[in-house]
Amino acid sequence: MSGALHDGIIVALALVTSSLGSLGGLGGAILLVPLLTFGDMTITQAAPLGLVSVIAGSVAAGRAQSQDGAVNHRFAVVTELGATSGAVIGVVLSGAVSEELLTWFLAGLAILAALGGAIRKGVRWKPDASLGADSVGEHHGSLSGVYRLHDQHVPYTPSRMPLGVGLMTIAGLVTGLAGVGGGFLKTPLSSEVMKLPAKVAAATSTFTIGLTASIALLLMAIDGRVVVSDAALVVLGSLVGGTIGSLLQRRLSPPVVRRTTSVVLVVIAVVMVLRA
Repeated sequence: MSGALHDGIIVALALVTSSLGSLGGLGGAILLVPLLTFGDMTITQAAPLGLVSVIAGSVAAGRAQSQDGAVNHRFAVVTELGATSGAVIGVVLSGAVSEELLTWFLAGLAILAALGGAIRKGVRWKPDASLGADSVGEHHGSLSGVYRLHDQHVPYTPSRMPLGVGLMTIAGLVTGLAGVGGGFLKTPLSSEVMKLPAKVAAATSTFTIGLTASIALLLMAIDGRVVVSDAALVVLGSLVGGTIGSLLQRRLSPPVVRRTTSVVLVVIAVVMVLRA
């Protein structure tokens, strides 16, 4: 493969996967990493590029999602305690887990997450006509908040936080092991376990996966695993893709976001199985 073709494929893959990742809060790396391994890369080599994609996509999508009041930063900080701890452990253990076992493990987790989002029907949190634009955002002193849904305002309160934080540690562990950001676990966990609205879960996940990925990428860079030239190409594609995904998310209803996320998760699982 020529150098120009190689570079073009990396940029295109980063753009498409970051668009899908930002739309559902999954992080494009869960698709990008296995797709890169269809070429001449192993998961170990592709993992740092996946983390770069997650960080760039998170930065690109974050501004638009924050303006909508869809990102719950307090919830993000609490759950990130578990995710970051898991990421550090995952990087340390990354050389001890076989790539075949890791591939099947990721595929199984993607299917479980897809089923969790697809089974539930309708909208859990309803708009409140008494709320105005000044109510949008997080509530001081709690993890509850209000987000904007088209021209309406929807209140919500997360629950089962201790269980959720514990499970977020697993998402962080996956980030460190495979460089996939963990968003494909964080979004379903936030929505189905801790009861966030689908759009808030997706937006908050997009914000937090950049933090988790930064910790894991720093450790990989210290280990000399980051190819700077390829990483620059991934940043280019992911910045554009993250912007596109966040714009699409603002225009879709929560059930559509949830169903889209489930479909993408099934695609992820299929790609993983084919890779294995």
